[in-house]
Amino acid sequence: MLQAGGGKVARAYLLKEALRGIFAPGLSVDDVGVLLQRFCSRASRSRMPAFLRLARTVRKHHDGILAAVRLGVTNARSEALNNKVRLITRRAYGFHSAQAALALVHLSCGPITLQPPHELHLH
Repeated sequence: MLQAGGGKVARAYLLKEALRGIFAPGLSVDDVGVLLQRFCSRASRSRMPAFLRLARTVRKHHDGILAAVRLGVTNARSEALNNKVRLITRRAYGFHSAQAALALVHLSCGPITLQPPHELHLH
C-alpha cells in the first residue's frame, strides 16, 4: 500500500526495513558488512535529513557495529536493569531516605535470595 503511493513515506519505510533486515539472525559478519554498505549508500541518496544523519553515524561506527555482530554483544541486559531500577525508584517514592530505596534496588536486583519464615524449616 505504501509502495503504491510512492513518495518519501514509502522510501523511508523501505530504508527502515532494510536497516532492520541487517540485524536478522543467521547473517554472517561479511553479509552484515555488505548490507551496511548498501544501506548507507541508499540512505545517502535518499535526501531525507534523518537518514543522511543515520548513514553518517553508521559509517562512523561501522567497525564497532561489525564487532558487536561478530561477538553477539548487545546492551539489552543493561537496558533491562536500568528499566527495573527506574520502576523500583518510582515505587519507592515517599520513602524516608535514599538508603531505603537503594536497599529495595539491592533486594530486587541483587543476588540475595530470601525465604519466608514459614519456609525456613522445610529443608
